[in-house]
Amino acid sequence: MHDAVIVDIVRSASGRGKPGGALSGLHPVDLLATVLRALVTRTGIEPALIDDVITGCVGQAAEQAANIGRNAVLAAGWPLTVPGTTVDRACGSGQQAMHFAAQGVMAGAYDIVVACGVESMSRVPMGTAMVGGADPFGPGVAARLAGNGLVSQGIAAELVTARWGLTRAQLDTYAARSHALAARAAAGAFANEIVPVDVPGRDAPLTQDETIRPATSPDGLAGLRPAFYDAASGERFPQIGWHITAGNSSPLTDGAAAALIMSAARAAELGLRPRARFHAFALAGDDPVMMLTAPIPATRKVLAKAGLTIDDVDAYEVNEAFAPVPLAWAADLGADPERLNPRGGAIALGHPLGGSGVRLMATLVNHLEQTGGRYGLQTMCEAGGQANATIVERL
Repeated sequence: MHDAVIVDIVRSASGRGKPGGALSGLHPVDLLATVLRALVTRTGIEPALIDDVITGCVGQAAEQAANIGRNAVLAAGWPLTVPGTTVDRACGSGQQAMHFAAQGVMAGAYDIVVACGVESMSRVPMGTAMVGGADPFGPGVAARLAGNGLVSQGIAAELVTARWGLTRAQLDTYAARSHALAARAAAGAFANEIVPVDVPGRDAPLTQDETIRPATSPDGLAGLRPAFYDAASGERFPQIGWHITAGNSSPLTDGAAAALIMSAARAAELGLRPRARFHAFALAGDDPVMMLTAPIPATRKVLAKAGLTIDDVDAYEVNEAFAPVPLAWAADLGADPERLNPRGGAIALGHPLGGSGVRLMATLVNHLEQTGGRYGLQTMCEAGGQANATIVERL
């Protein structure tokens, strides 16, 4: 079994995922191609040596259809011999791309592989693939969940909030913390992970996350109305207190990220210094109605595989799809809140669906390097009640 290591990892800054956002003028293929080229420029790797490019993308429709991973390889100018594929595990697609890449290296199927992710939510809005209101679940799922039925992620976030007894003040305080930590990190801590992105019509490349709001405060967030209330759901779920707002949720976002992964032996042959080693992986499924709770069992599984406790881990990146997700995770696992998303999370930095898994890892690796930490844990909730979890070790 080979060690799989991260030689380098980069991301774009986040753009608001709406028309007029900083990255909305750039085709998603070209957005991903930009971070691919940056990875080659920074490492000096010859692209012809790359065995595969595995891309996470959720909205595989319209401009993100037709295997965006392969198209980005072509747009990046890499040799025609470099293949690419695209995977979908909902919000964990980018993290799953890293799992597949690292596991392929560990098994000896790959020597060198790029794992990446992209989402342009301004150009390919959520739900674009469900043409004409098509039902993606079918009668079998409906029959299994008879009497319950699936709900939107916003309602699931409300159910998590209710189950863990979280208050609106706790959610808003956590959301404001995310923006404050991200604003502090934006003063220089993100410099080694963000690469410039040129966008047609913009005077200068995008180098700063557009989604951070440094002035965010709990008092300001308290004035926002619940985003997902409707009478039918209120009748169906009387336990919901209706605390989820646009302010304590991740915003629609455009972004891309990429990691160069290879065996430790191959890195040594090429004179490249690895930055981190993949230590353990896990997946979990959980209640698809609650939907957002699977990071908890996934974390328990990955810690057991690694032979570690939660206190052995120096930093946790738990994707902030909604504020109750990391709060419930930390409460259930007894995690140190100071180690949780120490540079802010998706509430401030954005959640470009397919790209978030690799973005979180870029932030985690840089944080470990800049603070001297050894182990980092990353996990994220996914539609359908799933989660990935990964532990890396700084080298």
